[in-house]
Amino acid sequence: MKPQNIIECMSNFDGSALDGHLLKLLLAVLETGSITAAADRLGVTQSAVSHLLDKLRAITGDPLFVKRGRGIVPTARAEALAQPARDMLHQMQRFAQGAAFDPLHWQTELTIAANDFQRDLLLPALATRLRSAAPGVTLRIVPSGAPSAELLRSDACQLVISPRPPEGTDIVQKRLLEDQYRVFYDPAGRSAPLSETEYLAADHATVAYEARRGLELDQLLEARGVRRRMVVRVPGFAALPAFVRGTALLTTAPSLMGRTALAALAHVPVPVACPSLPMYLIWHVRYQQDAAHRWLRAQLQEVLFAVLPPGRGAPASASVALP
Repeated sequence: MKPQNIIECMSNFDGSALDGHLLKLLLAVLETGSITAAADRLGVTQSAVSHLLDKLRAITGDPLFVKRGRGIVPTARAEALAQPARDMLHQMQRFAQGAAFDPLHWQTELTIAANDFQRDLLLPALATRLRSAAPGVTLRIVPSGAPSAELLRSDACQLVISPRPPEGTDIVQKRLLEDQYRVFYDPAGRSAPLSETEYLAADHATVAYEARRGLELDQLLEARGVRRRMVVRVPGFAALPAFVRGTALLTTAPSLMGRTALAALAHVPVPVACPSLPMYLIWHVRYQQDAAHRWLRAQLQEVLFAVLPPGRGAPASASVALP
């Protein structure tokens, strides 16, 4: 039966027929732009998605998605329903959880935005902890880039870990740690750059998460008149070793990268004045008092202390923020 015919014969549906499954379906199809991809995300068959989508069309009185070429595109009505759907799902979750929160019974997909530095340092340990304490949680990690407030306002993610908190009176932040930069190099390709002259005379590799926008460190040094010759720019710290290994290239990165992606490289202090690098946990104010979210933030704080135990092996250049 065509969607329009379904809408006409089921026009007596009202809002009481709406449930969380239909709201999740709407968002899944909107965000993936595909019936097949939505079915994969929800763990159901394509026919089940089509059936539920027909029901949702009948309830809303709108086709919601129409064909364009071999794909589908949302109608204006579907796009307008996205934020109300997210808000209702959030309210449903709070209604179901109530005052008492038990992570063992928490069933959700949790999205955290982080770039490769924060991702590799903290999130594998968080995933291990969640598998034990909250086995019903699926952890989804997306790149944060230079995060915007809209990333949290739209509920595209529930937490951001970044050195760049977006501005907004509805955005909450907590400083997790303070790191210092180090110069990483391959001893097989060159000696350690111990002077400013050696540092500035070398070729450098750096990270640019966005086109035409380098690291904040690179921008600050450039503004101070510290001119370095950048010959390689990569989209993340994890790509740097492949370019530095076996060469005379230098890369300036957070000292804690020496525990993850840059562990195979040697490193020394930066021979020019550098700012420190703070790291923040960032969320939307609507989650401030949410029991599940508060528990999650506490887990990340514990992970941080496990990764960087104060006084027991933490790099001297890194300090941990107290709770």
